[in-house]
Amino acid sequence: MSIVASPRTRAAGAAYAGGAYLLWGFLPLYFLLLVPTGPWEIVAARVVFSLVFCLLLLTFARGWRRIIAIIRQPRLLGWTALAGALIYINWQVFVIGTLSERVVETSLGYFMNPIFTVLLGVFVLRERIRRLQWVAIGIAVLAVLVIIIGYGAFPWIALSLTASFGLYGLVKKKVGPAVDAVSGLTLESFWLLPVAAVQLIIVAQTTGITFGDVSTAHTLLLLFAGVATAVPLLLFAAGARRINLAVIGMIQFITPIMQFLTGVLILHEPMPAERWIGFIIVWVAVGVFLVDLALAARRSRRTHR
Repeated sequence: MSIVASPRTRAAGAAYAGGAYLLWGFLPLYFLLLVPTGPWEIVAARVVFSLVFCLLLLTFARGWRRIIAIIRQPRLLGWTALAGALIYINWQVFVIGTLSERVVETSLGYFMNPIFTVLLGVFVLRERIRRLQWVAIGIAVLAVLVIIIGYGAFPWIALSLTASFGLYGLVKKKVGPAVDAVSGLTLESFWLLPVAAVQLIIVAQTTGITFGDVSTAHTLLLLFAGVATAVPLLLFAAGARRINLAVIGMIQFITPIMQFLTGVLILHEPMPAERWIGFIIVWVAVGVFLVDLALAARRSRRTHR
């Protein structure tokens, strides 16, 4: 017998997940407000202040028992270290892409992420996928080829974001409910502290640290990096517990849509015909993916009646 969430629970879950993806969609504009701070200092600040924020959450929510239980399990601890490495790559590439006026390319990475996740399920988890999912994968590969050949540039930012976040999700799936959102982000940030320290030392000796030297507002925005990192993750975790993956799969496209519109309409990034063609093909792949999700959800509802 399956447990079906109430309409109120599903509505709350959709609101939580939607809030997470909306906040992620605004991240490019937030990072642009941090200029003249460079991408290496921003990510270092994100690591440090995320850890501080999570430690405060653990203290107020009395969550230390959970994190101690994780520390006592070397296997789980190893998974959190790997998750930290992957999310670091994702954060660093995303901020570099944003500050180098390639927000449109970052959106491409997140448009393709669900399709890459399906591929991981096939080759890593040995899952069987449906015919329409194979069609979506084929169309997405075609889109990448069109962008590379037609636009004349390898979309390394998009593909790095796709791979890092997709693998991060795979690690989270492996860990499952054994590591809650706050404990996971706390440990991931902790593992990254040495990386953040090295980056801050290099920045201090080259371009110079901007924290505290620009303005009060700028300093507060950098301090807020921890909250901007943790809150969407916590909202996402709350939403994922209340709604099924099909709904999550549809809601998640809020983020790349917002990023694409930011790049084109606000930052006026160049969109030559070759790039438009590539993106249109990607959107066709996304459309096929969403149709497949909707059909699968309908079949699931009929089965459980």
